Amino acid sequence: MDALMTREQTGTKLKWLWLTALVIALDLGSKAMATAMLNYGEPVPVMPMFNLTMLHNKGAAFSFLADAAGWQRWFFVALAVVVSVVLVYWLRGLKRHETWIAVAIALILGGALGNVYDRVVHGYVVDFLHFYWGDWHFPAFNLADTAITIGAGMMILDMFRKPPVEAGDGSDERQ
Repeated sequence: MDALMTREQTGTKLKWLWLTALVIALDLGSKAMATAMLNYGEPVPVMPMFNLTMLHNKGAAFSFLADAAGWQRWFFVALAVVVSVVLVYWLRGLKRHETWIAVAIALILGGALGNVYDRVVHGYVVDFLHFYWGDWHFPAFNLADTAITIGAGMMILDMFRKPPVEAGDGSDERQ
């Protein structure tokens, strides 16, 4: 019907930016604590299969492009900023009943911005959560990465939920 929806029809999902701010605060706070309390590269056992090990990642996930000549820092900053703008725009346009996807977007946005801060200020991302099994070690990560992963998982799960059903009044509602 109308291409323009009123705020009442769409609801305002920008209220979920509080979750984004919380993710950023927890991420940056935990990275500051790790930097202050841990020595670079020295594992601190916490429990079987889990250490705290501070590492610096100049690349992306799984240290992708970490060995590049330095251009990757600004490439990943620019990419995260563009993705963040798209996520805020997407969040702004969500309908009132799309809370699940709003939470997912807020988590991804918070994680992306937490890691952007590190890249801009330090030139690398601080990672310190280190899981392993025997001689196999999962790449170290941080709370921002965790928020991104949870948000992405929520988006994937959302694709398998029941498809929207026409409500008869022109709006889509999930059953």
